[in-house]
Amino acid sequence: MRGYAKGFAALTVGMLLAAPALRAQGAEFSLGGGLGIPTGDFDTSNKLGWMGLAAVSFVPNGSPVGIQFDGQYQQYKFEGSGSFKERFLIGTGNLVFKFKSSDQSVFRPYIIGGGGAYNIKDTRSTTVGGVTSTTGTTTKFGLNAGAGFDFKAGGAGLFLEARFHDVFTPGSNVKFVPITVGIRFGGS
Repeated sequence: MRGYAKGFAALTVGMLLAAPALRAQGAEFSLGGGLGIPTGDFDTSNKLGWMGLAAVSFVPNGSPVGIQFDGQYQQYKFEGSGSFKERFLIGTGNLVFKFKSSDQSVFRPYIIGGGGAYNIKDTRSTTVGGVTSTTGTTTKFGLNAGAGFDFKAGGAGLFLEARFHDVFTPGSNVKFVPITVGIRFGGS
């Protein structure tokens, strides 16, 4: 877990240092976290989870459509199990449509959707002689779609977003809805 925290800290520092140069090109950076809600069959075996997100997006001036690339870490505990959990490392590429609003408006709605890779690690584990072994890791393709709101004020602002994710797994697909709150900075 320390490795994830160090990696997230390094990503955050890198994004902060690169922000001024990329802001001139219209790049926007996002950092957020929130609650993960399992749905469908995934809900029958897993509890509510938590998640973190780091993203970079480009929306050309005068265009409502842009792109966003994001990375997420999500973790869900299994129902009725002590420390057993399922974690996701997610990388997605998305189209973003920002609805037209006045230049003075601080409230800016958008929709987002795309596809990506979902690395799933099941940590249902057994411990023998102090050594823990897990049951497996797999990477699958999935799709996501959702909506959100930016609350902009100058070069920074807050966002609130919900996205439905559908990961194509054998048998029943894994489905969940993360609700993310975060900060965006940069952009034009």
